[in-house]
Amino acid sequence: MKFQSLKKVDPEIYSLIQMEKKRETEKILMIASENYASRAVMEAQGSFFTNKYAEGYPGRRYYGGCEYADEVERLAQERARQLFGAEHINVQPHSGTQANMAVYFAFLQPGDTIMGMSLSHGGHLSHGSPVNFTGKLYRTVFYGVNKDTGYIDMNEVRRLAHEYKPKIIITGASAYPRIIDFKEFSEIAKEVGAYLMADIAHIAGLVATGLHPSPVPYSDFVTTTTHKTLRGPRGGVVMCKAEYAKQIDKAVFPGIQGGPLVHVIAAKAVAFKEALSEDFKEYQKKVVRNAKALAEALKRRGFKLISDGTDNHLVLVDLTNFNITGKQAEEALDKAGITVNKNTIPFDTKPPTVTSGIRIGTPCVTTRGMGEEEMEHIAEIIERVIKNINNDSIIKDMQKKVKALCKSFPIY
Repeated sequence: MKFQSLKKVDPEIYSLIQMEKKRETEKILMIASENYASRAVMEAQGSFFTNKYAEGYPGRRYYGGCEYADEVERLAQERARQLFGAEHINVQPHSGTQANMAVYFAFLQPGDTIMGMSLSHGGHLSHGSPVNFTGKLYRTVFYGVNKDTGYIDMNEVRRLAHEYKPKIIITGASAYPRIIDFKEFSEIAKEVGAYLMADIAHIAGLVATGLHPSPVPYSDFVTTTTHKTLRGPRGGVVMCKAEYAKQIDKAVFPGIQGGPLVHVIAAKAVAFKEALSEDFKEYQKKVVRNAKALAEALKRRGFKLISDGTDNHLVLVDLTNFNITGKQAEEALDKAGITVNKNTIPFDTKPPTVTSGIRIGTPCVTTRGMGEEEMEHIAEIIERVIKNINNDSIIKDMQKKVKALCKSFPIY
């Protein structure tokens, strides 16, 4: 993408885009919630559909000229249905949080009780965090992981559910490296008469390709983003049983959103088509293999991992044995050219702005074509930086290694 018009009209923004391109090209991006969208996805997102207003749903719009927007949305819905097997799909949410908001808006009243995974144990802001709208509108109850194993404590989930009788139980996480037992969550929800909502934003690509159990057969609602392991544009999706379709659609529009972003829905449709391919399934297998290889390589170098490993696309590293914070690690690794994010670990004693851990994901590096051998090299670079965190000379040497590795694996 050459951006010739942009270069002429707005050189400042053009320059920032070029700097971002350089950053993404010359650094190893390992934030678990990021990925590189394909050129086809980006072309669809930058298309003429940017110009179109299309309030409503296919065949039921509040504007004229929506005949092609209707077809785009129908294609996105049908492809998502093929991917996930859900009875009803709404592809209009602008983000994962808005997908979650649609479920809450449709089925909750302010003051109702919801139960989700604690943010500090790997959950998400929109699952009840006190700083989020969910924590302000609803009574919130949190479950977490077992201190010894790092796995979700299903006994605690059951106990809390029976004690507090939430209206919705939320499963899904933003920093949990293990398989989630949707079937048992479903059983618990039924025991207490709760709805079950599964937020698969992080693992959607793994679910779509059968590498993680699907929540669709067990959940009333399934929400996801489209830009993480799905490798599409930034956006959200709500899936539900047919009996809830009308309420969900009404909650999205006119409940919480106006006109949908048709250009983004077009890009979602492209991403869903890509995700239906055999190549995408092989890609997801490599994402998981790379995460496991990275986890083992880090463990051999003395790193403590929450739950002692991973089943998915990410590892959560406890840095307390190195006596450094997640913030320090993030900053030092970024100087060396590896982008990760500081992350709280279960039972963390440090605030979210500092943290005792880092979260590392493999979707981006796998999209670039890196494999298990490169994960070994990356683990070695991480070790060198963390163990020499104040040594600028060593960090500069590691930066050269990162640039050389990136040059061998171009993005596009």
